[in-house]
Amino acid sequence: MTARVRPVAGRAAGYFLLAPVTGVVWCLLLVPLTLLGLATAPVLVGLPLLALAMVLARASGGSERGLARVALGVDVHPPAPRVRPSGRFGWVWGPVRDAAAWRALLYQLLVLVPRVVQFAVLLAASVAAVVLIALPLATLWLPFAIAVDLGGGREWLIDSWYSGLPAALLGGLLWLVMLDGLSSAASWQGWLVRVMLGPSRTAELTAEAQRLHVSRARGVEAAEAERRRIERDLHDGAQQRLVSVAMSLGRAKSKLGSDPEAVRALIDEAHADAKLAISELRDLARGIYPSVLGDRGLDAALSSLAARCPVPVEVSVKVEPRPPTAVESTAYFTVAEALTNITKHSGATRARVAVSRTGTSVVVEVVDNGRGGASVRQGGGLAGLADRAATIDGVVTVVSPVGGPTSIRTELPCAW
Repeated sequence: MTARVRPVAGRAAGYFLLAPVTGVVWCLLLVPLTLLGLATAPVLVGLPLLALAMVLARASGGSERGLARVALGVDVHPPAPRVRPSGRFGWVWGPVRDAAAWRALLYQLLVLVPRVVQFAVLLAASVAAVVLIALPLATLWLPFAIAVDLGGGREWLIDSWYSGLPAALLGGLLWLVMLDGLSSAASWQGWLVRVMLGPSRTAELTAEAQRLHVSRARGVEAAEAERRRIERDLHDGAQQRLVSVAMSLGRAKSKLGSDPEAVRALIDEAHADAKLAISELRDLARGIYPSVLGDRGLDAALSSLAARCPVPVEVSVKVEPRPPTAVESTAYFTVAEALTNITKHSGATRARVAVSRTGTSVVVEVVDNGRGGASVRQGGGLAGLADRAATIDGVVTVVSPVGGPTSIRTELPCAW
């Protein structure tokens, strides 16, 4: 994925002033090496030179992506790593066959002349705008007047600060036009960097397919783990209680005519076990999908979780309108698991839960002031959070330095 934003004009100006210098340097390195390598390739002498040129070309692509990220705000992922063929001369054929390196070389050649022109235009427009804006003040110290021929025998005489105001207005207009042009040119430049120096469309689709495959596998594992948990809770909890109820009622039935006091005690015991079974089934149902979440939404459901947590929890939920059920459920169980971990392992004295929405996602953040040192380990609670979030393409980020605090941030994609 590539983040695309409208660059700030000031940083864009820095880009167009610096990029021609780096472009000329790269071209002075790459073009002679490439031409010499191609010319002598038929006798094999030029192949190492051509390989060196392609290694440098790929490095130039990395430099351009870094410059675009810093100055234009365009974060372009690098292309797939170069594959080295097997064999004795793989170190030569690998760079020579590197399509990303050839694209980087073509990019440097394509943008060299436009960059030089942009540099000259930017420099000239900047100087002209500054001179025009400063002209009214300059007339206060200039020992001579400035006459501008307007044609047709007309003349514009600038001999005082107020007669230079139109020039200052013209300079300001030129400056605004230049800034807008810089932003537009920088947006186009960022698009070109993405197209020519980023991963190919095939590589992007392959990476997306791999990510979806991993996400689906993690979702299947999370669902299987949830199923095993439900089975275990039913077997070890409610089922045992109901068996005890049946046994107590059976014993009471056998004593019904002979020992009324024992029957009463057995019925009381069965009644207590039945209430415990109902409570455990209610907790189990809440663990599958809490009714308060479906009825009243995330705010009420998370407030209920916070009220049951031994650690004081501050809750802030701002997600109106309500997100889809899958997103709500994932957000709820993410907070539930995080609060459980805080209670058991963190030693925290307070925690904060914040749920907000952006244009394309719901962001869940759980922060505590505990001892820190938390990490995502296979089979651990945080790994379960990541697996649950991955079922809807969510991402979990854990920041937990030793000594705290711990921050668990989950971003869940959501269409509003």
